[in-house]
Amino acid sequence: MSAREREQRSGVPRPPRRHASSRAAHSQFTRLPISSETSAGGIVVDVQGGIPYAAIIARRNRAGRVEWCLPKGHLEGDETAEQAALREVAEETGIHGRIIRHLSSIDYWFSGADHRIHKVVHHFLMGYVSGRITVEHDPDHEAEAAAWMPLEQMTRQLAYPNERRIVALALDLLYRDA
Repeated sequence: MSAREREQRSGVPRPPRRHASSRAAHSQFTRLPISSETSAGGIVVDVQGGIPYAAIIARRNRAGRVEWCLPKGHLEGDETAEQAALREVAEETGIHGRIIRHLSSIDYWFSGADHRIHKVVHHFLMGYVSGRITVEHDPDHEAEAAAWMPLEQMTRQLAYPNERRIVALALDLLYRDA
């Protein structure tokens, strides 16, 4: 009896076979051209009755589901991350803010049809200056809704773990000296 026959008889499962097509797909994925994108946005806070509220937006993900997230968008032209964050928050929420400080930068990878994208998003803590909550001024019409939400409740509403961590940083900063 051969070793292969003994292995099959003893009930030892064979390791899965990698098909040539899966190796080719993996190889093709790792050879895709890479592009970089930079975005900026943040948490604009307005304290009402001693409770910090922040502007949050709803947009559709690539699968078509509505997700709540922090307002953000791409830098345009020679904008700094701070300038883009202020502009994007105003466009997507109708709220004008002032930068208090940088909170965090996150980066992640995703794939398009013909390339891989490395994205970096800079998030800032902002104070409310003026405006009313609306998505009417979003030039790309990506934001479907905007709302003020108590900052402490945002972690339950936000779709992305990285954004929940950014809210936790903002809460820590706001309540550190309280």
